[in-house]
Amino acid sequence: MGTFDWPVRLAAMDGQHSADIEATVDTGAAYTTVPARLLRDLGVEPLGSRRFLLADGRRVEMDYGRAWATVDGETEVTLVVFGPDDAPALLGAYTLEGLALAVDPVEGRLVPTHLIMY
Repeated sequence: MGTFDWPVRLAAMDGQHSADIEATVDTGAAYTTVPARLLRDLGVEPLGSRRFLLADGRRVEMDYGRAWATVDGETEVTLVVFGPDDAPALLGAYTLEGLALAVDPVEGRLVPTHLIMY
């Protein structure tokens, strides 16, 4: 599957500051990752740090926090990772599942999906 970008609005938990960004949809990424500078500018506070395995095999520890994410008119609280300032934003699986969105790889788009409940 190729990658594609999708518009996302991120907002601080208090809702006072928001930003519209284009994020690369990455179902292989656990969390949505955003340049740390942007998250700080929005007022998103780190809650702690977690260890992550990068695609190149490196293991890193990065801060994470909570923010509102809006995609296609649907809004939900999600975890966001404070990424490198020079890296692109990634829209990760946790956010996609929270918004009940799936990837249509043929059309390169996000589509509403049914959530599985067992």
